[in-house]
Amino acid sequence: MNYRLKVVSIQLGGLLALLGLWWFFTDVRPIWPKYVLPDPGAVWTEMKFGLFGKSPDGKLTMSILNSLRRVAIGFLIAVGSGLVVGVILSVSKSLRDVVSGYLTAVQSVPSIAFVPLAILFFGLNERAVLAVVILEGFIPVALSVAGALGNVPPALRTAGRTLGAKGIGLVTRVMLPASLPNLVGGLRTAWSFSWRALIGAELLTTNPGLGQLLEIGRNTANVALVFTTIITVGVVGALFDVLIRSLESRIRYNYGLEGES
Repeated sequence: MNYRLKVVSIQLGGLLALLGLWWFFTDVRPIWPKYVLPDPGAVWTEMKFGLFGKSPDGKLTMSILNSLRRVAIGFLIAVGSGLVVGVILSVSKSLRDVVSGYLTAVQSVPSIAFVPLAILFFGLNERAVLAVVILEGFIPVALSVAGALGNVPPALRTAGRTLGAKGIGLVTRVMLPASLPNLVGGLRTAWSFSWRALIGAELLTTNPGLGQLLEIGRNTANVALVFTTIITVGVVGALFDVLIRSLESRIRYNYGLEGES
């Protein structure tokens, strides 16, 4: 059994054990009433109607699509703007040291704290959600780009200049390709921040999405819907993390930084 198959087997075993405990403590030896902790069957029924039922039962499908659309737009803007700022910061170590401190301070503030500010600036609409997503994704990208470009070996820069690259050409043709493995790691962090920020922002606004679905479940005391939405948020987030992690492994393999897995 290879390493990856072994890891997947252990993860599946853990999931089955968790489901077994869940069933045991809700159906066999219930600890809490089912309006607090629903059984797996109730959550599965809610998820099935949410994914495959007609409107309004199909609201989970529409919420997933709405959330993915928003995070895709916000993430792309965050990557583009973070790339530009990261390149600017990489030019000067003193500038990078000063600005990075501010960015790190902003990054340490939970994304949910920016939602009221975004609503005041942009109103109770989609732009407020996007603003929070962009802010949370922008900072990890800018910091990782600045750090990765700053760690490019001087020999590579010298070789690039010797071959005629200079200015923006040196950055795009030599430094960015050389730092690509580290940049992908920054993108994975930025995705994680953006996804969590999206759910938090949707929770406090009226825009249809997974976050708003959590709020609907709370307001209607539909705890099965709350569990269904939490599981969906985790699964979608994990799937995208696996995709980016696979891309990172492939790039690191192509750069000779790790073996074929």
